[in-house]
Amino acid sequence: MKQLLEFFPIILFFIAYKLYDIYVATATVIVATIIQVVITWLKYRKVEKMQWITLILLVVMGGATIYLQNEQFIKWKLSIIEWLFGLAFLGSQFFGEKTFIERIMSANLDLPKVIWKRLNLMWALFFISVGFINLYVMFRFNTDDWVNFKTFGVPALMVLFIGLQMIYLYRYVPDNKE
Repeated sequence: MKQLLEFFPIILFFIAYKLYDIYVATATVIVATIIQVVITWLKYRKVEKMQWITLILLVVMGGATIYLQNEQFIKWKLSIIEWLFGLAFLGSQFFGEKTFIERIMSANLDLPKVIWKRLNLMWALFFISVGFINLYVMFRFNTDDWVNFKTFGVPALMVLFIGLQMIYLYRYVPDNKE
């Protein structure tokens, strides 16, 4: 249910874009994200900081897209969000006792401190790289291609990255044959 809730705005964005245009899709994703945050709050009584930041940035950049009738603002939002995630992961290397990835995954995985730091750095570089890949797509391809990249390409990159990460972590997973 939680994963469906996370993809709810992007699915509606894609459908609205295909049926109408980037401006209707932008308005749709703003409303859907507001609904997503409200549902998250009602269900869990907590909304993560990055979810708030994403919503605020979406309202600002999406609002500028609609008001100024300039699709570049909504396209830039993806890079800015990815870079913020990357910087947050990178910053956690230096602040606090645990890195972001360790805070997220340590309940399910026991790793040496150095591996947590490497893993966290990989996530930081992944997010920063996706931000730059988005710039490449938005400046080199048309809006249809960018929407497809945002809807399918970014999640595919995430799945690929997680798969590679799992291969990397496999040697650190304890063998339960005992």
